Amino acid sequence: MKSEKEKAREGCLYDANYDEELLRERAACAEMTHELNLLRPSQVAERETILRRLLGKTEKTFTIVSPFFCDYGYNIKIGENFFMNMNCVILDGAEVTFGNNVFVAPGCGFYTAGHPLDQERRNKGLEYAYPITIGNNVWIGAQVCVLPGVTIGDNSVIGAGSVVTRSIPANVLAAGNPCRVIRTITEADKTKYE
Repeated sequence: MKSEKEKAREGCLYDANYDEELLRERAACAEMTHELNLLRPSQVAERETILRRLLGKTEKTFTIVSPFFCDYGYNIKIGENFFMNMNCVILDGAEVTFGNNVFVAPGCGFYTAGHPLDQERRNKGLEYAYPITIGNNVWIGAQVCVLPGVTIGDNSVIGAGSVVTRSIPANVLAAGNPCRVIRTITEADKTKYE
């Protein structure tokens, strides 16, 4: 018989609200994020120690500004030169992977979790979790919401306030609710601010 954690990894409905193993893991994560969020900004080494213990994979250089919240932590993988500003939430029932040189503005949410539309199964505590993948060199504007199963391609920019309900290709500017491609990022964008 599969554990609830195994079911989650396979993208099946699983018991997130009453399974003892998952409840313990979320409680341990909540303790670590609470400890992290109480640190003074000057306690850089302590912050890094907690984040390296909390997250599934980190590289040499990264910054996550408090407050920060997540469900498990171990399903989050961040690339080199990762920056996440304050008030971000990652519900990592499934893997959430960020590439290198990813910049995340304040107030963003990455939500792998979803619930059945059928109230009977939803009321039993069942949910699903689909992975989220963010490519290299991606900039995500303030208050963006990324939903389960989304992939954002390399070099793309997601405009502030967007709700990303489906995958976004590489090398584009995308925005809106629902988020959609506005245009391709071109060579002209390199000289726009000169």
